[in-house]
Amino acid sequence: MPPVVEAIDLHRTYRTTTGTFRRRSLEVEAVRGVSFEIAEGELFGLLGPNGAGKTTTIKMLITLLIPTSGQARVLGRDVVEDAHWVRERIGYVFGGDRGLYERLSALDNLRYFAELYGVEPRSQRARIGELLELVGLEGREKERVEGYSRGMRQRLHIARGLLHDPPVLFLDEPTIGVDPVGARELRATIAGLKAAGKTVLLTTHYMFEADALCDRIGVVAKGRIVAEGTPRELKERVAEGVVVEIEVYGIEDDRVEALRRIDGVTSVAVEDRDQAQVVVVQAEPGREPTHDVLARLDGVSLGRVTTREPTLEDAYVALVTEEREQVSD
Repeated sequence: MPPVVEAIDLHRTYRTTTGTFRRRSLEVEAVRGVSFEIAEGELFGLLGPNGAGKTTTIKMLITLLIPTSGQARVLGRDVVEDAHWVRERIGYVFGGDRGLYERLSALDNLRYFAELYGVEPRSQRARIGELLELVGLEGREKERVEGYSRGMRQRLHIARGLLHDPPVLFLDEPTIGVDPVGARELRATIAGLKAAGKTVLLTTHYMFEADALCDRIGVVAKGRIVAEGTPRELKERVAEGVVVEIEVYGIEDDRVEALRRIDGVTSVAVEDRDQAQVVVVQAEPGREPTHDVLARLDGVSLGRVTTREPTLEDAYVALVTEEREQVSD
């Protein structure tokens, strides 16, 4: 069976200008050869840091941007040559509050967008009712959107994107900024889309979310796919390794670089958590780097030191860090 979504060596270059007094033209390559396939009924995740090229890739797939080179197909049709045909068969949901009329009720919003999407008038009422039940807004549909929580708005966004019953749905960071309860409800809604047979492409910054929802994941860094596989396959890349976490109260960049030079260390990241920073050090299988790490941090104010097994987030950090180091070299 042919894939539902195909990205084939996609490139996208932007022209911009830089400089305050002497302006000069600059080319920025946002996507540099992205390729992947999504099968029918599959939930595929695109993970990557800000600026990695995830949203640019999605915009090419949904016909909002024309690729500089390469090719993309949805349901077997080229997204450039058959853009109108593709648009009629896809849904797009983005994170944030834009795209809804706040002073209208959820029901009126869906009625309006049903007209825009060309939903048959005689089937609109039933379709809207089905979607309100699917996204958990049944009983709240007559309330104005301005009184909705961010999670409720995101669920309404998903309902809007499904009005014309598209077989393919693109979700661009749908849970960003949503409180934990709302995010959990959204994840349940997204899982329901897959159960209903939709083909879904999801971008997210939350590793636990990707681990729980996605059949396969593509990790994007610097405009390239640097790894692809199931969550389990990606975790197996670091499964035998060791992760050491050290709370620090102020650390200089030269100390971080010193940690990266320890024999057997594969990646070092510094994360802000509560009142302290946490240095996360990953090491190769069979290595126990704690002693060497603490020696390199001599003189730094330290808190708790813990050792644990790697997670999908650790695999992601290792992949992204490795790509950054290769680019800088």
